[in-house]
Amino acid sequence: MEIIDTHCHLYSDEFDSDIDAVIKRAEAEGVHKFYLPAIDSSTHNNMLLLENKHPDKCIAMMGLHPCYVKNNYKDELKIVEDFFAKRKFAAVGEIGLDFYWDKTFADEQHFAFRKQIEIALHYNLPIVIHTRSAMAQTVAIVKEYKSSGLTGIFHCFGGSYEEAVAIIDMGLYLGIGGVLTYKNAGLVAVLEKIDLKHIVLETDAPYLTPVPFRGKRNESSYLKYVTCKLAEIKNCSIEEIAATTTANAKSIFN
Repeated sequence: MEIIDTHCHLYSDEFDSDIDAVIKRAEAEGVHKFYLPAIDSSTHNNMLLLENKHPDKCIAMMGLHPCYVKNNYKDELKIVEDFFAKRKFAAVGEIGLDFYWDKTFADEQHFAFRKQIEIALHYNLPIVIHTRSAMAQTVAIVKEYKSSGLTGIFHCFGGSYEEAVAIIDMGLYLGIGGVLTYKNAGLVAVLEKIDLKHIVLETDAPYLTPVPFRGKRNESSYLKYVTCKLAEIKNCSIEEIAATTTANAKSIFN
């Protein structure tokens, strides 16, 4: 069985002491590829070091996370552009809009999101979208590029059925992780009506840990709990969940 974790921050400080063991535990559960979304220039080095240490397993993206769009956002975007000019990445991500804590840089977030979508189109790459308290605005921006052939993933999808349909209609996938196992998330009722061909799996490790480990550090081996829950919802085997979501991930990331 082969499973792909399409979104995990395994280069985070939380994994400094045991990253090799974390990867071994994941591989024992069938997870053999780990896609690493970027945050900002303060973490790029750690991300790329992990990719170099585990080539063909840990695969980097490049981008500026919306929560890190600050006064220096133009400098950060220039760093992103320079990286793409130097080498290949799996995707532009994670990018998007986040107005949960602060709207101080809302205009700058909109600019950075569009700029990075344009980078993705230029290099024919998928985007990996982070959206929090900004779903309508995020969907509206992506819709502007619907006819361009833009592809990607709405990471950590937790929205309504109508929002899921809007995302799928734009040709993007739903990234499903630990939130699916949360009792009051409401995601079960949504995914009951969504075909597996529109879903990929992720952890967002070290965040959004699934039940039964909620509240502790997340890691890629815990993807099995998401897989099991999704198999229960879709009334199919774990192997079918793994095969379909892995094929979807391979399609996105070429």
